[in-house]
Amino acid sequence: MQMDDEEALRTRLTELKNEHRELDELIDELGSRGPSDQIKVQRLKKRKLQLKDQIATLETALLPDIIA
Repeated sequence: MQMDDEEALRTRLTELKNEHRELDELIDELGSRGPSDQIKVQRLKKRKLQLKDQIATLETALLPDIIA
């Protein structure tokens, strides 16, 4: 993997982690308000899971290949 590619992946990883954290905070905020729009909360949770999968994929791509 070239350094430019690795840096781009790290930048994207940081962006995804930030978005994931922001969604987590928003979901918590909506939940603490009491009854809220459940469809909106479900959509936010689904997006959060998608981000988690993307984060895991990028983290795997950034790990060096180690032959055991």
